[in-house]
Amino acid sequence: MGFAEYTDYDASGLAGLIRRGEVGAREVVDEAISRIEAHNPLLNAVVIKLFDRALARVEHGPNDGPFGGVPFLLKDLGAEYAQAPLTMGSRSMSGFIPDWNATIVDRFEAAGLVVLGRTAAPEFGLAPVTEPDLYGVTANPWNRGRTAGGSSGGAGAAVAAGMVPVAHASDGGGSIRIPASVNGLFGLKPSRGRVPTGPILGESWFGLSSGHALTRSVRDSAGILDAIAGFEPGDPYTAPVHEGTFRAQVDVDPPSLWVALSTDPLLGETMEEECRIAVHETGRLLESLGHRVSYVEVPVQRAAWMEAFLTLVAASTAQGITETTRMSGKSKPDPKDYELLTWILGAVGRHLSAENLAAALTQVRMAGRDMGRFHQQFDLLVTSTLARVPWRHGDLAPSTTERRMMETLRRTPVGPALLALYRHLSKTVTETIPNTPLFNMTGQPAMSVPLHTSADGLPVGVQFVAPYGADRLLFQVAGQLERARPWFDRRPPGY
Repeated sequence: MGFAEYTDYDASGLAGLIRRGEVGAREVVDEAISRIEAHNPLLNAVVIKLFDRALARVEHGPNDGPFGGVPFLLKDLGAEYAQAPLTMGSRSMSGFIPDWNATIVDRFEAAGLVVLGRTAAPEFGLAPVTEPDLYGVTANPWNRGRTAGGSSGGAGAAVAAGMVPVAHASDGGGSIRIPASVNGLFGLKPSRGRVPTGPILGESWFGLSSGHALTRSVRDSAGILDAIAGFEPGDPYTAPVHEGTFRAQVDVDPPSLWVALSTDPLLGETMEEECRIAVHETGRLLESLGHRVSYVEVPVQRAAWMEAFLTLVAASTAQGITETTRMSGKSKPDPKDYELLTWILGAVGRHLSAENLAAALTQVRMAGRDMGRFHQQFDLLVTSTLARVPWRHGDLAPSTTERRMMETLRRTPVGPALLALYRHLSKTVTETIPNTPLFNMTGQPAMSVPLHTSADGLPVGVQFVAPYGADRLLFQVAGQLERARPWFDRRPPGY
Protein backbone atom coordinates (compact mmCIF):
# COMPACT_ATOMS: atom_id res chain seq x y z
CA MET A 1 0.00 0.00 0.00
CA GLY A 2 1.18 3.49 -0.69
CA PHE A 3 -0.75 4.90 2.25
CA ALA A 4 -3.13 7.11 0.40
CA GLU A 5 -5.62 4.45 1.53
CA TYR A 6 -5.24 5.56 5.18
CA THR A 7 -8.64 7.23 5.37
CA ASP A 8 -10.37 4.28 3.71
CA TYR A 9 -10.09 2.45 7.02
CA ASP A 10 -11.50 3.04 10.47
CA ALA A 11 -9.35 2.33 13.55
CA SER A 12 -10.47 -1.30 13.63
CA GLY A 13 -9.55 -1.71 9.98
CA LEU A 14 -6.11 -0.12 10.44
CA ALA A 15 -5.44 -2.33 13.46
CA GLY A 16 -6.33 -5.38 11.38
CA LEU A 17 -3.89 -4.39 8.62
CA ILE A 18 -1.12 -3.88 11.16
CA ARG A 19 -1.88 -7.14 12.96
CA ARG A 20 -1.73 -9.10 9.68
CA GLY A 21 1.52 -7.43 8.68
CA GLU A 22 0.01 -5.78 5.59
CA VAL A 23 1.29 -2.42 6.74
CA GLY A 24 3.63 -1.36 9.53
CA ALA A 25 2.62 0.63 12.58
CA ARG A 26 5.40 3.11 11.81
CA GLU A 27 4.01 3.62 8.31
CA VAL A 28 0.53 4.29 9.70
CA VAL A 29 1.81 6.74 12.33
CA ASP A 30 3.97 8.52 9.72
CA GLU A 31 0.88 8.95 7.54
CA ALA A 32 -1.10 10.39 10.45
CA ILE A 33 1.69 12.85 11.23
CA SER A 34 1.89 13.97 7.59
CA ARG A 35 -1.87 14.56 7.53
CA ILE A 36 -1.74 16.57 10.75
CA GLU A 37 1.08 18.70 9.32
CA ALA A 38 -0.88 19.21 6.08
CA HIS A 39 -4.31 20.05 7.49
CA ASN A 40 -3.73 21.49 10.94
CA PRO A 41 -2.51 24.93 9.83
CA LEU A 42 -5.98 25.60 8.36
CA LEU A 43 -8.02 23.90 11.11
CA ASN A 44 -6.07 24.46 14.34
CA ALA A 45 -7.26 21.13 15.75
CA VAL A 46 -4.00 19.82 17.28
CA VAL A 47 -2.44 22.25 19.76
CA ILE A 48 0.25 20.08 21.38
CA LYS A 49 2.34 17.71 19.23
CA LEU A 50 3.96 14.61 20.69
CA PHE A 51 5.28 13.09 17.48
CA ASP A 52 8.71 11.98 18.75
CA ARG A 53 7.13 10.18 21.66
CA ALA A 54 4.65 8.43 19.35
CA LEU A 55 7.39 7.34 16.95
CA ALA A 56 9.45 5.98 19.83
CA ARG A 57 6.46 4.00 21.00
CA VAL A 58 6.04 2.17 17.67
CA GLU A 59 9.76 1.79 16.99
CA HIS A 60 9.69 -1.84 18.12
CA GLY A 61 6.19 -2.56 16.82
CA PRO A 62 2.72 -2.09 18.37
CA ASN A 63 1.43 -3.87 21.43
CA ASP A 64 -1.12 -6.66 21.08
CA GLY A 65 -4.14 -4.58 22.11
CA PRO A 66 -7.22 -4.43 19.87
CA PHE A 67 -6.08 -1.08 18.40
CA GLY A 68 -2.36 -1.83 18.29
CA GLY A 69 -0.50 0.85 16.30
CA VAL A 70 -3.53 3.06 15.57
CA PRO A 71 -2.84 6.85 15.70
CA PHE A 72 -4.78 8.71 18.40
CA LEU A 73 -5.12 12.16 19.94
CA LEU A 74 -5.91 13.14 23.53
CA LYS A 75 -8.10 16.13 24.32
CA ASP A 76 -6.31 19.01 26.05
CA LEU A 77 -8.63 18.69 29.01
CA GLY A 78 -8.12 16.21 31.84
CA ALA A 79 -6.66 12.91 30.60
CA GLU A 80 -3.28 13.51 32.22
CA TYR A 81 -0.40 11.97 30.24
CA ALA A 82 2.84 11.74 32.22
CA GLN A 83 5.57 14.14 31.10
CA ALA A 84 3.36 15.73 28.43
CA PRO A 85 1.94 19.28 28.66
CA LEU A 86 -1.68 19.81 29.68
CA THR A 87 -3.17 23.31 29.48
CA MET A 88 -6.95 22.80 29.66
CA GLY A 89 -7.12 25.60 27.07
CA SER A 90 -6.09 28.09 29.76
CA ARG A 91 -3.19 30.48 30.34
CA SER A 92 -3.39 29.50 33.99
CA MET A 93 -2.05 26.03 33.13
CA SER A 94 0.83 27.12 30.91
CA GLY A 95 3.91 25.10 31.79
CA PHE A 96 2.01 22.39 33.68
CA ILE A 97 3.33 18.88 33.04
CA PRO A 98 1.75 16.06 35.08
CA ASP A 99 3.87 13.17 36.32
CA TRP A 100 1.05 10.63 36.18
CA ASN A 101 -1.37 9.09 33.71
CA ALA A 102 -5.13 9.29 34.05
CA THR A 103 -6.74 5.87 34.23
CA ILE A 104 -8.42 6.43 30.88
CA VAL A 105 -5.03 7.16 29.28
CA ASP A 106 -3.55 3.96 30.71
CA ARG A 107 -6.48 2.08 29.16
CA PHE A 108 -6.14 3.83 25.80
CA GLU A 109 -2.48 2.84 25.66
CA ALA A 110 -3.18 -0.71 26.84
CA ALA A 111 -5.55 -1.00 23.87
CA GLY A 112 -2.63 -0.13 21.59
CA LEU A 113 -3.62 3.42 20.65
CA VAL A 114 -0.61 5.64 19.88
CA VAL A 115 -0.89 9.20 21.22
CA LEU A 116 0.36 11.80 18.71
CA GLY A 117 -0.68 14.92 20.62
CA ARG A 118 -3.48 16.90 22.20
CA THR A 119 -6.51 18.52 20.57
CA ALA A 120 -7.92 21.98 21.16
CA ALA A 121 -10.59 22.62 23.78
CA PRO A 122 -12.18 25.80 25.17
CA GLU A 123 -10.87 26.97 28.54
CA PHE A 124 -11.83 24.34 31.15
CA GLY A 125 -14.25 22.84 28.60
CA LEU A 126 -16.86 25.46 29.42
CA ALA A 127 -18.15 26.32 25.92
CA PRO A 128 -19.91 24.46 23.09
CA VAL A 129 -17.39 26.07 20.73
CA THR A 130 -13.59 25.79 20.59
CA GLU A 131 -12.33 29.37 20.50
CA PRO A 132 -9.96 29.72 23.50
CA ASP A 133 -7.86 32.87 23.86
CA LEU A 134 -4.80 30.66 24.39
CA TYR A 135 -4.91 28.86 21.03
CA GLY A 136 -7.51 30.63 18.89
CA VAL A 137 -10.38 29.28 16.81
CA THR A 138 -10.67 25.67 15.67
CA ALA A 139 -12.35 25.41 12.27
CA ASN A 140 -14.81 22.87 10.89
CA PRO A 141 -13.42 20.86 7.93
CA TRP A 142 -16.84 20.96 6.25
CA ASN A 143 -16.73 24.77 6.18
CA ARG A 144 -13.81 26.57 7.83
CA GLY A 145 -15.98 29.58 8.60
CA ARG A 146 -18.14 27.40 10.86
CA THR A 147 -17.62 26.04 14.35
CA ALA A 148 -16.11 22.63 15.05
CA GLY A 149 -18.19 22.58 18.21
CA GLY A 150 -17.00 22.12 21.75
CA SER A 151 -15.69 21.27 24.05
CA SER A 152 -14.11 18.40 22.07
CA GLY A 153 -13.93 20.59 18.98
CA GLY A 154 -10.30 19.85 18.18
CA ALA A 155 -11.00 16.12 18.36
CA GLY A 156 -14.01 16.49 16.07
CA ALA A 157 -12.11 18.49 13.47
CA ALA A 158 -9.13 16.10 13.55
CA VAL A 159 -11.25 12.99 12.99
CA ALA A 160 -13.46 14.61 10.35
CA ALA A 161 -10.37 15.81 8.46
CA GLY A 162 -8.84 12.32 8.49
CA MET A 163 -5.85 13.20 10.68
CA VAL A 164 -6.67 10.26 12.94
CA PRO A 165 -9.49 7.72 12.75
CA VAL A 166 -10.50 8.17 16.40
CA ALA A 167 -9.77 10.72 19.13
CA HIS A 168 -10.39 11.09 22.85
CA ALA A 169 -13.35 13.27 23.83
CA SER A 170 -15.30 14.05 26.98
CA ASP A 171 -18.85 15.24 27.58
CA GLY A 172 -20.11 17.35 30.49
CA GLY A 173 -22.99 19.08 28.71
CA GLY A 174 -22.84 17.65 25.22
CA SER A 175 -19.13 17.92 24.45
CA ILE A 176 -18.93 14.59 22.60
CA ARG A 177 -22.31 14.90 20.91
CA ILE A 178 -21.97 18.56 19.83
CA PRO A 179 -18.76 18.11 17.79
CA ALA A 180 -20.09 14.79 16.49
CA SER A 181 -23.13 16.62 15.12
CA VAL A 182 -21.34 19.55 13.48
CA ASN A 183 -18.46 17.45 12.08
CA GLY A 184 -20.54 14.55 10.73
CA LEU A 185 -19.19 11.94 13.17
CA PHE A 186 -20.50 9.29 15.53
CA GLY A 187 -20.29 10.24 19.19
CA LEU A 188 -21.63 8.37 22.22
CA LYS A 189 -21.62 9.68 25.78
CA PRO A 190 -21.56 6.59 28.04
CA SER A 191 -23.70 6.08 31.11
CA ARG A 192 -22.50 7.80 34.26
CA GLY A 193 -19.89 5.62 35.96
CA ARG A 194 -19.19 3.55 32.86
CA VAL A 195 -15.69 5.04 32.43
CA PRO A 196 -13.62 5.83 35.54
CA THR A 197 -12.13 9.28 36.17
CA GLY A 198 -9.24 8.07 38.34
CA PRO A 199 -6.72 7.76 39.70
CA ILE A 200 -7.38 11.01 41.59
CA LEU A 201 -10.93 12.16 40.87
CA GLY A 202 -13.94 10.09 41.89
CA GLU A 203 -16.15 11.99 39.44
CA SER A 204 -15.91 15.07 37.24
CA TRP A 205 -18.33 18.01 37.45
CA PHE A 206 -20.40 16.21 40.11
CA GLY A 207 -20.87 13.27 37.74
CA LEU A 208 -22.00 15.35 34.76
CA SER A 209 -18.93 14.53 32.68
CA SER A 210 -18.00 11.26 30.97
CA GLY A 211 -14.95 10.34 28.90
CA HIS A 212 -14.95 8.38 25.66
CA ALA A 213 -14.09 9.13 21.99
CA LEU A 214 -15.22 10.56 18.66
CA THR A 215 -15.19 8.11 15.75
CA ARG A 216 -16.28 7.64 12.16
CA SER A 217 -17.61 4.11 12.65
CA VAL A 218 -19.87 2.63 15.30
CA ARG A 219 -17.65 -0.41 15.80
CA ASP A 220 -14.69 1.81 16.70
CA SER A 221 -16.76 3.57 19.35
CA ALA A 222 -17.91 0.26 20.81
CA GLY A 223 -14.43 -1.26 20.74
CA ILE A 224 -12.89 1.72 22.49
CA LEU A 225 -15.58 1.68 25.16
CA ASP A 226 -14.81 -2.01 25.74
CA ALA A 227 -11.19 -1.00 26.29
CA ILE A 228 -11.76 1.86 28.73
CA ALA A 229 -14.94 0.89 30.62
CA GLY A 230 -15.05 -0.89 33.94
CA PHE A 231 -14.78 -0.32 37.66
CA GLU A 232 -11.55 1.02 39.12
CA PRO A 233 -10.88 0.52 42.85
CA GLY A 234 -11.96 3.67 44.66
CA ASP A 235 -14.73 4.60 42.22
CA PRO A 236 -17.75 6.02 44.08
CA TYR A 237 -20.12 4.11 41.76
CA THR A 238 -20.13 2.19 38.50
CA ALA A 239 -22.62 1.63 35.70
CA PRO A 240 -24.44 -1.72 35.42
CA VAL A 241 -22.28 -4.47 33.92
CA HIS A 242 -23.55 -6.58 31.02
CA GLU A 243 -22.30 -9.89 29.69
CA GLY A 244 -20.28 -9.81 26.48
CA THR A 245 -18.80 -6.83 24.69
CA PHE A 246 -20.18 -3.61 23.29
CA ARG A 247 -18.42 -4.42 20.02
CA ALA A 248 -20.50 -7.57 19.62
CA GLN A 249 -23.72 -5.57 20.03
CA VAL A 250 -23.00 -3.50 16.91
CA ASP A 251 -23.69 -6.53 14.71
CA VAL A 252 -26.96 -7.41 16.49
CA ASP A 253 -30.20 -5.85 15.27
CA PRO A 254 -32.25 -4.59 18.22
CA PRO A 255 -35.74 -5.92 18.85
CA SER A 256 -38.67 -3.83 17.66
CA LEU A 257 -38.58 -0.76 19.91
CA TRP A 258 -41.07 1.88 20.95
CA VAL A 259 -39.32 5.15 20.13
CA ALA A 260 -40.39 8.57 21.39
CA LEU A 261 -39.59 11.44 19.01
CA SER A 262 -39.47 15.08 19.99
CA THR A 263 -38.94 18.05 17.68
CA ASP A 264 -39.22 20.50 20.57
CA PRO A 265 -36.09 21.89 22.28
CA LEU A 266 -35.91 20.17 25.67
CA LEU A 267 -34.36 22.97 27.72
CA GLY A 268 -34.71 25.85 25.27
CA GLU A 269 -37.39 27.57 23.24
CA THR A 270 -36.24 27.65 19.60
CA MET A 271 -35.29 25.09 16.95
CA GLU A 272 -34.12 25.57 13.35
CA GLU A 273 -36.20 23.81 10.71
CA GLU A 274 -33.28 21.68 9.46
CA CYS A 275 -33.04 20.13 12.92
CA ARG A 276 -36.75 19.31 12.95
CA ILE A 277 -36.47 17.80 9.47
CA ALA A 278 -33.62 15.59 10.71
CA VAL A 279 -35.89 14.15 13.42
CA HIS A 280 -38.80 13.59 11.02
CA GLU A 281 -36.55 11.79 8.53
CA THR A 282 -35.13 9.65 11.32
CA GLY A 283 -38.62 8.71 12.45
CA ARG A 284 -39.44 7.45 8.95
CA LEU A 285 -36.18 5.51 8.83
CA LEU A 286 -36.90 3.88 12.19
CA GLU A 287 -40.38 2.87 11.05
CA SER A 288 -38.90 1.29 7.92
CA LEU A 289 -36.65 -0.76 10.21
CA GLY A 290 -39.64 -2.11 12.12
CA HIS A 291 -39.77 0.21 15.11
CA ARG A 292 -42.87 1.90 16.52
CA VAL A 293 -42.60 5.69 16.57
CA SER A 294 -44.60 8.23 18.58
CA TYR A 295 -44.20 11.99 18.75
CA VAL A 296 -44.24 13.08 22.39
CA GLU A 297 -43.78 16.00 24.72
CA VAL A 298 -40.91 15.16 27.07
CA PRO A 299 -41.69 15.95 30.73
CA VAL A 300 -39.01 18.53 31.48
CA GLN A 301 -38.73 21.12 34.23
CA ARG A 302 -36.84 23.66 32.12
CA ALA A 303 -36.12 26.43 34.60
CA ALA A 304 -35.33 24.24 37.60
CA TRP A 305 -33.15 21.79 35.70
CA MET A 306 -31.14 24.42 33.86
CA GLU A 307 -30.61 26.34 37.09
CA ALA A 308 -29.32 23.13 38.67
CA PHE A 309 -27.00 22.41 35.76
CA LEU A 310 -25.59 25.94 35.79
CA THR A 311 -25.06 25.78 39.55
CA LEU A 312 -23.01 22.60 39.30
CA VAL A 313 -20.90 23.99 36.44
CA ALA A 314 -20.31 27.28 38.27
CA ALA A 315 -19.31 25.51 41.49
CA SER A 316 -16.94 23.25 39.54
CA THR A 317 -15.41 26.26 37.79
CA ALA A 318 -14.79 28.06 41.07
CA GLN A 319 -13.06 24.97 42.42
CA GLY A 320 -11.10 24.59 39.19
CA ILE A 321 -9.74 28.13 39.47
CA THR A 322 -8.66 27.41 43.05
CA GLU A 323 -7.00 24.18 41.99
CA THR A 324 -5.09 25.69 39.05
CA THR A 325 -3.90 28.47 41.34
CA ARG A 326 -2.52 25.88 43.75
CA MET A 327 -0.85 23.95 40.93
CA SER A 328 0.79 27.12 39.61
CA GLY A 329 2.24 27.92 43.03
CA LYS A 330 0.47 31.28 43.34
CA SER A 331 -0.97 32.47 46.64
CA LYS A 332 -4.25 33.62 45.10
CA PRO A 333 -6.00 33.54 41.71
CA ASP A 334 -5.08 36.23 39.20
CA PRO A 335 -7.99 37.30 36.97
CA LYS A 336 -5.54 37.90 34.11
CA ASP A 337 -4.79 34.16 33.99
CA TYR A 338 -8.35 33.36 32.93
CA GLU A 339 -10.73 34.32 30.18
CA LEU A 340 -13.31 36.86 31.23
CA LEU A 341 -16.27 34.49 31.00
CA THR A 342 -14.44 31.79 32.98
CA TRP A 343 -13.64 34.26 35.73
CA ILE A 344 -17.24 35.46 35.92
CA LEU A 345 -18.48 31.87 36.08
CA GLY A 346 -16.02 31.17 38.89
CA ALA A 347 -17.24 34.26 40.71
CA VAL A 348 -20.80 32.94 40.42
CA GLY A 349 -19.62 29.66 41.91
CA ARG A 350 -17.95 31.43 44.82
CA HIS A 351 -21.13 33.41 45.46
CA LEU A 352 -23.36 30.32 45.65
CA SER A 353 -24.05 28.71 49.00
CA ALA A 354 -23.81 25.12 50.18
CA GLU A 355 -27.62 25.15 50.22
CA ASN A 356 -27.64 26.17 46.52
CA LEU A 357 -25.34 23.27 45.71
CA ALA A 358 -27.42 20.74 47.69
CA ALA A 359 -30.59 21.98 45.98
CA ALA A 360 -28.97 21.63 42.55
CA LEU A 361 -27.91 18.06 43.25
CA THR A 362 -31.45 17.27 44.42
CA GLN A 363 -32.90 18.66 41.18
CA VAL A 364 -30.44 16.67 39.08
CA ARG A 365 -31.41 13.43 40.82
CA MET A 366 -35.11 14.30 40.39
CA ALA A 367 -34.48 14.74 36.65
CA GLY A 368 -33.03 11.23 36.64
CA ARG A 369 -36.12 9.87 38.35
CA ASP A 370 -38.44 11.62 35.89
CA MET A 371 -36.57 10.30 32.86
CA GLY A 372 -36.42 6.84 34.43
CA ARG A 373 -40.22 6.82 34.58
CA PHE A 374 -40.37 8.11 30.99
CA HIS A 375 -38.35 5.11 29.83
CA GLN A 376 -40.71 2.70 31.53
CA GLN A 377 -42.95 3.45 28.54
CA PHE A 378 -40.48 4.26 25.76
CA ASP A 379 -37.35 2.29 24.89
CA LEU A 380 -35.60 5.26 23.28
CA LEU A 381 -35.94 9.02 22.97
CA VAL A 382 -34.90 10.69 19.71
CA THR A 383 -34.26 14.43 19.33
CA SER A 384 -32.05 16.57 17.17
CA THR A 385 -28.61 16.81 18.77
CA LEU A 386 -28.55 20.60 18.45
CA ALA A 387 -31.04 23.38 17.75
CA ARG A 388 -28.95 24.87 14.93
CA VAL A 389 -26.89 23.78 11.96
CA PRO A 390 -23.15 24.49 12.42
CA TRP A 391 -22.94 28.19 13.19
CA ARG A 392 -20.30 30.80 12.37
CA HIS A 393 -17.29 31.50 14.56
CA GLY A 394 -18.04 34.10 17.21
CA ASP A 395 -21.82 33.69 17.07
CA LEU A 396 -21.98 32.72 20.76
CA ALA A 397 -19.42 35.26 21.97
CA PRO A 398 -20.64 37.95 24.40
CA SER A 399 -21.53 41.31 22.86
CA THR A 400 -19.54 44.46 23.55
CA THR A 401 -22.14 45.55 26.12
CA GLU A 402 -22.06 42.16 27.82
CA ARG A 403 -18.28 42.23 28.00
CA ARG A 404 -18.40 45.67 29.62
CA MET A 405 -20.78 44.31 32.23
CA MET A 406 -18.46 41.36 32.86
CA GLU A 407 -15.46 43.66 33.22
CA THR A 408 -17.35 45.71 35.78
CA LEU A 409 -18.37 42.63 37.74
CA ARG A 410 -14.85 41.23 37.60
CA ARG A 411 -13.71 44.33 39.47
CA THR A 412 -16.74 44.47 41.77
CA PRO A 413 -18.41 41.04 42.02
CA VAL A 414 -21.91 41.87 43.27
CA GLY A 415 -23.74 38.56 43.87
CA PRO A 416 -27.23 39.24 42.47
CA ALA A 417 -25.80 41.03 39.42
CA LEU A 418 -23.41 38.13 38.78
CA LEU A 419 -26.26 35.63 38.84
CA ALA A 420 -28.47 37.75 36.59
CA LEU A 421 -25.69 38.23 34.03
CA TYR A 422 -24.76 34.57 34.05
CA ARG A 423 -28.37 33.47 33.48
CA HIS A 424 -28.61 35.97 30.62
CA LEU A 425 -25.40 34.74 28.95
CA SER A 426 -26.33 31.11 29.48
CA LYS A 427 -29.60 31.55 27.61
CA THR A 428 -27.71 32.14 24.36
CA VAL A 429 -25.86 28.87 24.79
CA THR A 430 -28.94 26.95 25.93
CA GLU A 431 -30.86 28.00 22.84
CA THR A 432 -28.09 26.43 20.73
CA ILE A 433 -27.64 23.21 22.74
CA PRO A 434 -31.01 22.64 24.45
CA ASN A 435 -31.06 18.87 24.03
CA THR A 436 -27.71 17.63 25.33
CA PRO A 437 -27.19 18.79 28.96
CA LEU A 438 -30.23 16.98 30.37
CA PHE A 439 -28.61 13.59 29.86
CA ASN A 440 -25.45 14.65 31.64
CA MET A 441 -27.72 15.42 34.58
CA THR A 442 -29.57 12.12 34.41
CA GLY A 443 -26.47 10.07 33.61
CA GLN A 444 -28.16 8.33 30.67
CA PRO A 445 -26.20 7.14 27.64
CA ALA A 446 -26.82 9.34 24.61
CA MET A 447 -25.36 9.38 21.12
CA SER A 448 -25.27 11.71 18.12
CA VAL A 449 -25.63 9.88 14.81
CA PRO A 450 -24.74 11.59 11.46
CA LEU A 451 -28.03 10.93 9.70
CA HIS A 452 -28.85 14.27 8.09
CA THR A 453 -27.22 16.89 5.87
CA SER A 454 -28.53 20.44 5.63
CA ALA A 455 -29.57 22.08 2.36
CA ASP A 456 -26.16 23.77 2.17
CA GLY A 457 -24.24 20.54 2.77
CA LEU A 458 -23.47 20.77 6.50
CA PRO A 459 -23.78 17.80 8.89
CA VAL A 460 -26.74 17.67 11.28
CA GLY A 461 -26.69 15.02 14.00
CA VAL A 462 -29.64 13.18 15.53
CA GLN A 463 -29.55 12.30 19.22
CA PHE A 464 -30.66 8.93 20.60
CA VAL A 465 -31.11 8.46 24.35
CA ALA A 466 -31.53 5.16 26.20
CA PRO A 467 -32.34 4.34 29.83
CA TYR A 468 -29.47 4.57 32.31
CA GLY A 469 -27.05 1.69 31.84
CA ALA A 470 -28.44 0.66 28.42
CA ASP A 471 -25.34 1.61 26.41
CA ARG A 472 -25.42 -1.70 24.57
CA LEU A 473 -28.94 -0.93 23.24
CA LEU A 474 -27.60 2.26 21.69
CA PHE A 475 -24.83 0.31 19.98
CA GLN A 476 -27.39 -2.14 18.58
CA VAL A 477 -29.47 0.72 17.20
CA ALA A 478 -26.42 2.58 15.89
CA GLY A 479 -25.19 -0.52 14.09
CA GLN A 480 -28.59 -1.03 12.50
CA LEU A 481 -28.71 2.62 11.38
CA GLU A 482 -25.17 2.47 9.99
CA ARG A 483 -26.08 -0.56 7.87
CA ALA A 484 -29.31 1.04 6.67
CA ARG A 485 -27.90 4.53 6.00
CA PRO A 486 -24.07 4.28 5.75
CA TRP A 487 -22.12 7.44 6.46
CA PHE A 488 -18.47 6.34 6.64
CA ASP A 489 -17.62 7.54 3.12
CA ARG A 490 -19.32 10.90 3.60
CA ARG A 491 -16.28 13.15 4.02
CA PRO A 492 -15.56 16.89 3.93
CA PRO A 493 -14.40 17.95 0.45
CA GLY A 494 -10.62 18.06 0.20
CA TYR A 495 -9.95 15.71 3.13
